Amino acid sequence: MISPRLSALALAATLTLTVTACTSGGSRGSSGSGSGGSASGSSGGSASSPSGAPALTPEAYQVELDAAGQPVANALRDISKARTLKSLGQRVQRAQTAVAAATERLEPLRPPAEIGTEHTDYLAALRAMDGKLDELVQDVDGRSLCTASSVLARLGKSSEFGNLKEAGADLAGGGDYRGGLIKFSPPKERTRRLASGTILVSGIRGGRGGLTVKNGTAGDSVVTLVLGKKKAVSVYVRKRSTAKVSNIKDGKYRVYFTSGTDYDRAARSFTRNCNFSKFDDPLPYKTTYTSTQIRWDNWTLSLNKVVGGNASTSDVSPDDFPA
Repeated sequence: MISPRLSALALAATLTLTVTACTSGGSRGSSGSGSGGSASGSSGGSASSPSGAPALTPEAYQVELDAAGQPVANALRDISKARTLKSLGQRVQRAQTAVAAATERLEPLRPPAEIGTEHTDYLAALRAMDGKLDELVQDVDGRSLCTASSVLARLGKSSEFGNLKEAGADLAGGGDYRGGLIKFSPPKERTRRLASGTILVSGIRGGRGGLTVKNGTAGDSVVTLVLGKKKAVSVYVRKRSTAKVSNIKDGKYRVYFTSGTDYDRAARSFTRNCNFSKFDDPLPYKTTYTSTQIRWDNWTLSLNKVVGGNASTSDVSPDDFPA
């Protein structure tokens, strides 16, 4: 029996960040009480407006809001295009940069008097969103969020996203200033699981060999056998469950496994709390024929730590994991 010296795979990372939005009306935490956590001020604009500076005309304010708000909306929407963990982190960081740039551009302005309160609330929402995106960057780096859908779902249910969307809508309603509108709907957070033994890939089959996978960890896993440069077979194994694979051809297989929460079959990845590992030694399969017998290999892998385990494992970069 081959069993790795491996502790539980499930990773739980919880990061908490409190963001305080500062305006001329005082300060209020982004998750505190009041009207959605946004700060309010007088109709004369924000405290950062130059003393005595004339108010912008509606036309001039529209130009400034478009230049600041549209890059924010575009960058948030572009997070959905990430296909790897590396690009996901980069896109979330770009969104944070866009929010910071929008805040910096709008802070010195004195808006038209009739939307002074809405302008102040929009600035407060931008500051809070900056902090939320920084939190999400850390979640991606720590692999508690692993796909674009998981990042957007977490963002979508946050008060920071809701407040920014509401503040942009208030600007549009207060004077048809539509540059602050957020025009996309994030997905809902899900927890999808497959049945143990579900074959996800069956690329090289037809032999006599067998594989039994015991997953005694607290997280679901996908185990993948690779022969040469090609995935031979991938099997889903639920936590504290066992799965069996038959008809494995002869060869020396490298064995990879990933674990986590919410398996997205289209993305071929767990969306949250993801880990990527491999067995250090290959798994050999050989069929031997004699005049009286046919002998073949059946192996058992345990993904959790067991007494007397005789196989070591190593972490793998997501970029090196067989997709």
